[in-house]
Amino acid sequence: MSAAEALAPAPPAARPRSRAWRRFRRHRLALFGAAAIVVMVIAAAAGPWLIPFDPLHIDLRHRFQPPAGGGHLFGTDQLGRDLLIRLLMAGRISLTIGFAAMTVSTAFGTVVGITAGYYGGALRIALMRFVDAVLCFPQIFLLLVLAAFIQPSIATLTLIIGATSWMEVARVVEGQVRSLRERDFILAAETLGASGRYVMFRELLPNAIGPIIVAATLTVARAILMEAYVSFLGYGIQPPMASWGNMLNNAQEYLASAPWLAIFPGAAITLAVASFNFVGDGLRDALDARLDLH
Repeated sequence: MSAAEALAPAPPAARPRSRAWRRFRRHRLALFGAAAIVVMVIAAAAGPWLIPFDPLHIDLRHRFQPPAGGGHLFGTDQLGRDLLIRLLMAGRISLTIGFAAMTVSTAFGTVVGITAGYYGGALRIALMRFVDAVLCFPQIFLLLVLAAFIQPSIATLTLIIGATSWMEVARVVEGQVRSLRERDFILAAETLGASGRYVMFRELLPNAIGPIIVAATLTVARAILMEAYVSFLGYGIQPPMASWGNMLNNAQEYLASAPWLAIFPGAAITLAVASFNFVGDGLRDALDARLDLH
């Protein structure tokens, strides 16, 4: 080796973000899920502006138009309303509830988990036993009980779903924080006099962000599914507002005569939930340092 070669700087190591992105790109289903989510969000946000129909306009003369019939790409429903624009308006509501409920549940679960994992002792036991107690109740029944006593709206459904979805996030965060609690960088920060709040939110939280992102992604899928359950059973979004769940509820008596009324919202729920689950799986692989490229 020449002196020039010996003195030349070594090539910089690939940054963690670049390595994570490469791992994510290798996950074909995750890429498909991410693309599907982007398309659904753009379609729900901009699509209704491009369709020349009113989602609430009733036209009884054109009831049950089949797909591509009478200028209606997805057909019409039992009141003659264009199904495509109602599907997109329902997507706005279902996706909004999904993302908002994810924010509520992830924030609350993260605070509970990081507090229990950092302080430990009796506080950890009390918080995690409370988490276990709430997990003992089936989520769908707890959700229905709360929804039955509260006036349904986007805000109340978001809070109800968020209030019944934070426990898994808390368990994930608590386990991750406990594994980081005795690391050298945490002990060094405490030795330098850092407060507990600083250590939790400036040292532990950034190092536990990977599992939190994965859990948050999967929570969006669960929140969309929970909203569909509640609305399908009549306790969620109420007509004339449309959500994917209440569109299925309204379509169930027409399954034989107009199956497209159930097929399109059912396909939208399936695609949304599957896409977020695919992205969650891809992020889990991408953020796992053990799968680093050699």
